[in-house]
Amino acid sequence: MNRLLRSVVVLVAVLGVLGAAWAQDYPWQPDRPITIIVPWAAGGSTDQVTRVMAAEIEKALGVSVVVVNQPGASGSIGTTNALNAPKDGYTWAAGAVRDLGTYAVLDMLDTRLEDWHLYFGVSNTGVIAVNANTPYQTFDDLMAAMQERPGQVTVATAGLSSAGHTVIEAIAAATGITYRHIPYDGGNPAVIGTVGGEAEVVTQLAVEEAEMLRAGRLRALAAFSEVPLVLEGVGEIPPITNWLPDTKVPTNYFGIWAPKGVPEEVVETMNMVWEDVMENSEALRAYAQERGAIFDPMYGDEALAVGLPSAAHQAYTLWDGDKAPVDPATIGYERP
Repeated sequence: MNRLLRSVVVLVAVLGVLGAAWAQDYPWQPDRPITIIVPWAAGGSTDQVTRVMAAEIEKALGVSVVVVNQPGASGSIGTTNALNAPKDGYTWAAGAVRDLGTYAVLDMLDTRLEDWHLYFGVSNTGVIAVNANTPYQTFDDLMAAMQERPGQVTVATAGLSSAGHTVIEAIAAATGITYRHIPYDGGNPAVIGTVGGEAEVVTQLAVEEAEMLRAGRLRALAAFSEVPLVLEGVGEIPPITNWLPDTKVPTNYFGIWAPKGVPEEVVETMNMVWEDVMENSEALRAYAQERGAIFDPMYGDEALAVGLPSAAHQAYTLWDGDKAPVDPATIGYERP
């Protein structure tokens, strides 16, 4: 009898855990796996946070959420595949909203933020870091080297229009320096390349650089922010505005999105998931704290309202740096 009682108690406990995932009466009840396309290489900022959010969505909806990496063309290939997939709610894209909002000015993909249902999880901060074997001990040292050797100091980023590329282009616009760009298919490969000596500098996000900064393989010189960035195991990284006080630093939001046209019950369900699960996610909060990101879930009109000026800043940074063929004004962006 005691053995039977114990078995019943265990069964009830297991059913309680499983039942929690389906406890919410969502309008949409998916009956097969959901795919989220990460249009960058594995291990980078988008890949990291997407996998955390995918696990939370899995628990909420009770179906598998499969993360698929499809890197290439600054994220536009994977995003195009998500845009062209059947609009049934089973295929999503992921990334930085600034990238999504600038494919049109780069003439890579004719899409606007308004074409998507936006769901953000975190915002990220870029870090100007150098290979620990380089002689650059401070941001001033790096700027001096770039002025002395125009176009020769190598800078690794995740490619054209990536977060890291936007950072170095903003610095170039503010200081007049030139550099040699070493593009990769993702933030993680850019970091690994810099650690391996393929580039002297990397300007990707803290979440991508964190482990190498902690290990002493990279040295942080400045955070692309208006306030110091405190990174666990590294300490306080000074803001870029200590050197360039007039630099505008828009917030860089990361999340997932589905194209307009998916069924309304899908949108209603994901809105509820964001309110019920993501905005209270300890897993996402812990990820942000450990990796130097900001826990920042939002969706819908709020996400669009903050995403537009962030994308506009990147669009004009690319346009002013002769990196974009399409004038942002022609697609409706006002200059920040």
